[in-house]
Formats: sequence, structure tokens, C-alpha cells
Amino acid sequence: MILQIQVGHPYEIQIEPGCIKELGKRAAQLFPKAARCCVVGDSNTLPLYGKIAEGSLKKAGFSVSTVSFEAGEARKTLATISSFYDAFCEAHLTRTDFVVALGGGVTGDMAGFAAASFLRGIPFIQVPTSLLSQIDSSVGGKTGVDLPQGKNMVGAFHQPSFVLIDPNTLKTLPDQFFSDGMGEAIKYGCIKSRVLFDFLKENRIDSLRQNSEKLCDLIRQCIEIKRTVVERDEFDTGERMILNFGHTFGHALERLQNYGGLTHGAAVGIGCVIAAKIGEELGITPTGTHPEIAELLEKYALPTSFTESIDDLIAATGNDKKSTADSINLVLLHQIGDAFLRKTPRSELPKLCEVLR
Repeated sequence: MILQIQVGHPYEIQIEPGCIKELGKRAAQLFPKAARCCVVGDSNTLPLYGKIAEGSLKKAGFSVSTVSFEAGEARKTLATISSFYDAFCEAHLTRTDFVVALGGGVTGDMAGFAAASFLRGIPFIQVPTSLLSQIDSSVGGKTGVDLPQGKNMVGAFHQPSFVLIDPNTLKTLPDQFFSDGMGEAIKYGCIKSRVLFDFLKENRIDSLRQNSEKLCDLIRQCIEIKRTVVERDEFDTGERMILNFGHTFGHALERLQNYGGLTHGAAVGIGCVIAAKIGEELGITPTGTHPEIAELLEKYALPTSFTESIDDLIAATGNDKKSTADSINLVLLHQIGDAFLRKTPRSELPKLCEVLR
């Protein structure tokens, strides 16, 4: 299955079991002048798929180097990016060469940012190997790293040249991280597709993991939603902000736990419940929406509540990227499948969050 993304620099997304073995062939078609590439992966992914990717690229005639980092959101820092630059220099990458992001969302975000900034920009290919990265972060061109002050505070818009999605790589994904990806899938149903939301209600983790056709369909549905939004708002100045449903409070929870507690998808799921509760309190979202979302999250082994104080949670939203000087664009629901932006004065947040106590 091939999907096309029509943005400033259009590209294709291939979704097919076993397609990781075609990486070298596709790279040769994309970069006929390239001689070298660097595969970026973490300590979990490179041992599993590094040799397959490297072998495919070498077979296509490329000189291949690799750079690894310790897995985890806590390593999503400028210090790790600096180690990538060192590897790129040692590999003598030029502007005609390319980077391969082999791994989950953290890998894709960092490899993409390193590619965006090295030599003022070289191309890269996304080869996502986690559910979250396959349905969300590998598509759309957002790259970056975290700061102590907030998530993804430093980054760039840098679209991949190609996205190669092999659902077979999810067979080695631990259950916790499959659930993590389901947090983003549920978000997509909430914001744009009651059909997707109901599809998730009708299935369960094992039925998706064991059925390649259903899994590919899930990946396709999520990407098609994101594609439609990104093609209309590539640089996140308007409609694209709805893709951050659940992220305002989800990112705040991740920050409060120093990026070492909740996984991203789990935090986003809690954020979706919080946003639905606020919408219901405002009389905008139908009563009963937040329990329906919570029930679906629980079905996929995701948490629905938090223990941090409300005051700390509000304070941790201070650097949210949807903020303006004295307000924040909250993503709320008219109903499941229909999200919108509500510009909200920050002075209102304490009152709105009373519903969470």
C-alpha cells in the first residue's frame, strides 16, 4: 500500500509487511547521487533490525555507518544530537547523502532534527518500528528534542523523503509499547473519526497484533487522518493543532515525571480524558464523553487518571506550543470525531480544571 503526502516536498509512505528489506532499493531510487548514509537507532532497535537495514542499503551500493543511543525519552536531548553530528562527520556525509531513522518516535524525532540541521539540511528516511511512530510521529515533518522546560522545545519542520512502514517490526514490540501507540490511535478517533473510534471499540490488542490486515488498516486510517490535516496546515499554524488533542496536559504530565514515568501515548490518553472533562464542564462536549474515552483507553491497558496536583499540572502547561502571550489554544471536542480549537485565557485554567479535583 502506497500513500502520498502532498506538502512542500511531497513524499510517499509504504505500508507493507516485510518491506524493510526494500529499504536499499527505495533509497537508491530516491538518492541516485548519494554514496553514503548513516542509520540512527537506539539500543533496543538496532540489535533487532540494524543488520537487515544495513544489509539492504549495502546491497544497493551505499557505504553505511550506524550510530546508537540508549533507548528512552530521557535521552531525547541536545547532547544526544551532538553525538549524531559526530557520527555524521566521521562518516563524511555530504548534502547528497542521507540519514535513516530506524526506530520509534524518539529516534525519528532526533534523527530528523539532526538531518534538518547538519550541513543546514540533508535528507532522511523514516523507518518507524513502534506503533506510535508508524501511525503518527513518522509522518508530518515535526522533528526535535526536549528541554527541561518542556517537550519538543527545540526542533524543526523537516519532512522525510520517504516513510517505510513494516508492520512485521511490531511483532517484537513489548505489550506496553503497543498500548502506548494505541493512545495516539484513540486520539485520532476522538478528533476526526467516529468510525475509527468504533473500530477500536470492536477490536482489542490481541486481535490487532495477530491480524496483519487489521493492523495495516489501523495504520492506514490514522495516517490518512494526519495526511489530510497536514496537507492543509503543514507548519502547525491552525488546523494542525487539533492533532495535539490530549497533548497539552499529556506533555505536562510527562514533564512532571521528568520524561521517565508515563510513556507518551499513556500521557496523551490521560490528556484526552482531561480535555473531554473540561469540554463537558463547559457544556460543549456531550455528557458521558469522557467515560467513553476512558473505557476505551482501559481496554487497551492505558491509564486514565493521574496523581500530580492540579496546580502543578497547570503550571507545567506554561510552555505549551499552542500558547500565546496570555492564552492557550485548548483542543476540545464537539463530539467524538469532531475536534476544535478554543482560545482560552490562562486565567481561566484554574477554574476549568476544578472539574478534575
